[in-house]
Amino acid sequence: MKNVLKIVVLAISLFSLSCKEEKKEVITIVKPEIKRNEPKEVAYTFQKSEDWLESNGTNPKALDLVLALNRVDAVNLKKLDSIVVPTDFSGDLEYYMPFPIEVSTLNEVSKIILFSYATQAFATYEYGVLTHTGPTSLGREKDKTPTGLFFTNWKAEETISTFNDEWKLKWNFNIENKQGIGFHEYELPGYPASHSCLRLLEKDAKMLYEFADQWELESAEKVKLKGTPVIVFGSYDFKNPKIWNTLPQDAKALSISEAALETTISPYLPSILKEQTKREKK
Repeated sequence: MKNVLKIVVLAISLFSLSCKEEKKEVITIVKPEIKRNEPKEVAYTFQKSEDWLESNGTNPKALDLVLALNRVDAVNLKKLDSIVVPTDFSGDLEYYMPFPIEVSTLNEVSKIILFSYATQAFATYEYGVLTHTGPTSLGREKDKTPTGLFFTNWKAEETISTFNDEWKLKWNFNIENKQGIGFHEYELPGYPASHSCLRLLEKDAKMLYEFADQWELESAEKVKLKGTPVIVFGSYDFKNPKIWNTLPQDAKALSISEAALETTISPYLPSILKEQTKREKK
């Protein structure tokens, strides 16, 4: 996939206090323009995991799609009996995942990470354009991941879980320092299974590890600049079967509309832009 940069120029009018002449301050935003491959159709079917892997398990693109759709890693895919499979594998991953390609509410936001609890999926946006998406495993029913607006703070290529000191967390990026909550690589079993953290496939954890910014501290007790905004939203239906298993009957069952995302994001937007301005002025 090739990224092409599209330059969007915004003109802001300023007035001179002395001569009352209007001046223009030009702010340039580099908005990603991504060449995407859209499938001819988005539809799904159930197949036996063992049979599908025997025929398609060596195809990297097909395997990535199936892992994402079933919210599993490669080890756990083999444990499933039936799996959700696209009828057309020709498209890029974002056409099979819940998030919209563009969100106009985010046009001024340089970068942000969104985690959907209901669909167990995440996405990154840069100036309103979807740039990456994938599966996740959020908190189990008795250890739910908190929702709301967070900012990335510190990161470590490997750290030890505060819940169990035998658990090694790779590509960990913390978002809630007091509670020790962050996103990192760990097992994806196909349902919310974590102890409140946000689990990712290793390739996605590495990507977010590089994508997000760390905080900057003024002192041990005071944050000078916050990191990248992260919104965790929605709720998971723990009482009913996995919602992605309804895709063969309704291919749009998981789709998150742009309007729904705007409703989620809008209350946090002033705080996000305020912190972004601070970082840009540093």
